Amino acid sequence: MQKENAKNKKVFVGMSGGVDSSVSAYLLKRAGFDVTGVFIKVWQPDFMTCSWKEDRRDAMRVASQIGIPFLTINAEEEYKKDVVDYMIKEYKAGRTPNPDVMCNNSVKFGVFYRKAMEMGADYIATGHYAKRLEKDKNVFLGIPKDSEKDQTYFLWNISKESLGETIFPLGDMEKKEVRKIAKEASLFTAEKKDSQGLCFIGKVSMKDFLSHYLKLQKGNVLDEKGNVIGEHDGALLYTNGQRHGILITKKTPQDTPYYVISRDIKENTVTVSMDGGHESFSDKKTSVVIEKVNLLADISESTEIFARVRYRQPLSSCSLEKNGDGILVHFNTNIPVVSIGQSCVLYDNIKCIGGGIISEVL
Repeated sequence: MQKENAKNKKVFVGMSGGVDSSVSAYLLKRAGFDVTGVFIKVWQPDFMTCSWKEDRRDAMRVASQIGIPFLTINAEEEYKKDVVDYMIKEYKAGRTPNPDVMCNNSVKFGVFYRKAMEMGADYIATGHYAKRLEKDKNVFLGIPKDSEKDQTYFLWNISKESLGETIFPLGDMEKKEVRKIAKEASLFTAEKKDSQGLCFIGKVSMKDFLSHYLKLQKGNVLDEKGNVIGEHDGALLYTNGQRHGILITKKTPQDTPYYVISRDIKENTVTVSMDGGHESFSDKKTSVVIEKVNLLADISESTEIFARVRYRQPLSSCSLEKNGDGILVHFNTNIPVVSIGQSCVLYDNIKCIGGGIISEVL
């Protein structure tokens, strides 16, 4: 976190009502920045219990505690169009999207960033676990100290412009340090649990959410030989590598967990294996085509490139090849089962250099 000339720099901090964004605002205030807390209001479905008011109230309480002004920015229209509608469209087509990627691009580093700049901010800041790296007056997205919380996988699609004017106060901290600071400062959100579920919307499962927009029908779960061994809630809901949400009715005490390895959307079947999950790897080296590519840094031919196709997946060495408007990513080692529609994110050592949406697996 840059502290030089902090006194004269105005920063708008996205405050969600959680501990990470609360500590981010607190640290920036302590470093001498002119800090404004901002709650981003997004669209929520009418079938859910309203939760944004509670989150906004928590964020406002923290802002009051640390003595900073507080604003609310409305991003309902953009969130509904660019995140929710996109997500439903992708699931309906049998692909598995990353709504958090689109939320960051459209809302946090889109609407929030633009409105902050219009109101005179020098920077925006968020509670993401990522680093701001600077070299030769260029700004790069870096892997944070806490690798278990690394959120660069969800940030590959933000613009270079917004990255250049963003601060990540938690980049050099571990989660336990963040909790400790919150407790020592007696912040209202110090003991608040981390939110789970869909970006911003929160406490709702993907199944419950999608069931209001997609026609879901129960179907058969098959083993690798095509035998029916269980039941699922709708093939559209599942993604390759998924373990939970599948009812296996024919199993033995010796069985290890089953993972989804493929789906047939037309027949509404899901095929599973005991050798296909997040910790298991395909039996051959894989190449993927990525489209809608966004690069946050130049790629040098002499630099070794790494990539991941899942959040928290260990980085895997790869090579890149131009493929029309996209990129063909050749992995040098076996990688976990890949899902169409997910993100493949590229890295150069400690830098996240961009990524794209997986459109084909070869």
